[in-house]
Order: sequence, then C-alpha cells, then structure tokens
Amino acid sequence: MSANSSSSFPSSNSSSISLYHFLQKCFSGPAGTISTIAITVCSLLLVLPLCVYVVYLGLKQRHQRRSGTAASHSDVFTYNMVAVELMNIAGYLLCCGGVLTGVPVMVPMGICLLSVYYFGQQLFHTLTCVERYVAVVHPVAYLRLRSQKGATARDVSIGCVWLLCFANISLLPCADSNSMTILALCLEVFIFIVVSFCSLSVLCVLIGPGPGSGGEGRQRVDRSKMRSFYTVVVIMGLLVVRVGGTAVYSALYVSPDVGASEICSLLLASTWSTLPCSLVLPVLFLHRAGKRLLCMNVNRSVEGPD
Repeated sequence: MSANSSSSFPSSNSSSISLYHFLQKCFSGPAGTISTIAITVCSLLLVLPLCVYVVYLGLKQRHQRRSGTAASHSDVFTYNMVAVELMNIAGYLLCCGGVLTGVPVMVPMGICLLSVYYFGQQLFHTLTCVERYVAVVHPVAYLRLRSQKGATARDVSIGCVWLLCFANISLLPCADSNSMTILALCLEVFIFIVVSFCSLSVLCVLIGPGPGSGGEGRQRVDRSKMRSFYTVVVIMGLLVVRVGGTAVYSALYVSPDVGASEICSLLLASTWSTLPCSLVLPVLFLHRAGKRLLCMNVNRSVEGPD
C-alpha cells in the first residue's frame, strides 16, 4: 500500500516538478481529503464567525464615526486580513468540493486562493507588528502618520502586499517545487526577523525609564505600550511555530531520502499551524472594538440627562 501511495505522487526531488502539480496530487489523496475536510470544518466554525462579526462591527463603527475621522491603521490591516481569511475559507471549500465531487477545476482554483492566503496572512501580520513598533518606539512619527500622508503610505503598503500575493499565483504553475519551497522559507525567516526586531524594540522601550516619572499619565502610556507589546509577542510566537514547521518541511522536501507521500503528510500537518494565526487579528480587533463601544455607551449615558 505504501508503494501505491507513493507512486501516485511525482518525484518531489525533481526540479522539473511544479509545486502546483504536487499540491494537486497531495490534496486529492485519501489523507489530503480527510485533512482538507477537517480544516474546512474548523475554519467554518471558528474563523468564519469571527470574520463576519469583524465586518459587522467595522460597518457599524463606520456609521458611528464622525466625518473627517479615519479608521486606525490596525483596523485597516485587520479588514484586509479578514478578506484574506475569507479567501482562505473559499479556497478550502473549493478544494474540499473538488476532491469530493471529482470536478478537476475546483482543486486548482482552491490552491490559487490558498496561495494568496499563505503570503497575505504573514505579510499583514508583519505590517501590524511594524505599526505597533512605530506607535511605541517612535510616537511622534506615528502621530504624523495618522494624517493623510500616513494613510497613503499605509494604502501603498497594503497594495504591495496584495500585488505580491497575486504574483505568487503566477509562479505556482511554472516555478519548480524546490524553488518555491526555498522562497517560502526565506520569506518566513525574513518576516520572523522583522517581527523579532519589533518585539525586542518595544520591550526595550518598556524597560527604559522614558521621559517623566510616575503619575497616572505614565501608567496609562505603559498600559498602551504593554498592549502593543502583547500584540507583537503573540504574533511572533505564532510565527515561530510556522517558521519551525516550514524549516522542517523544506529540509525534508529537498532531501532525497524522504518519499513524496511522507512530504505530503507533513505538508497537510503544517497547514494546521495557520489556524491559530487566523484568529489573532480578528480577536484583537474585537477586543479593541468592545472597549470602544463600552466607552461610547458610557459617554452617552453621561450626556443623557443633559
């Protein structure tokens, strides 16, 4: 049975095999079918309700926001992250439908959407960490970035992320599997270095005395910085898991001693590491939105008697 399962895969060590073809074979196998169905169900139960609620709160805040005030950079990154997550869910639904119904075009379409999600999730996490880093380490510059010029720079960064995500789709059918694996590993290592730098920089600011000493204002600033630090650390911790899994997968992928069926099993297992990453930004957004709504309700109750 092992021989039959490995014969259904192309040789993973051949540089002429595209990762696109390998993923199609992997998702269409028995183990791939079970794993795809399981992660699709988990995404529908855990991620989709959060995304829908984030969209609902975002629209509600937009109606309640005063004219001339824009959404925060973190919120805009979260909205784009929700769009990426919805594409991920659609990709898994297409893959799941393709392997169950046997429609050949559905699995390739799902893989394209999943590739957008793979790059987009990490890059939007990185933008969030950089935004928190600038807010804590360079507060004066961050206040300037809240202007129209800052919004333009943010939108350009978001546009570059989406451009890279869709450019990755064009590389899937033509690039060989080894090159794509090495590219993915280099991207994750680079992102890990950036997020680690942001985390250590924020930690150094928290440890340092800073201007002024004591007082309620200082405690309020420290609480704000601590929230930023927790955001960066949580993202970094999840990226450690992803980078570690990708490093192991990449090392085994290029090894001539490991069969294609074993590599497929490792790939399917590594996809589960993306599920916690999908929950971070929506949960943090809901936490911030809950505090905003609470403050608005308190202000309205105070102004009510007048």
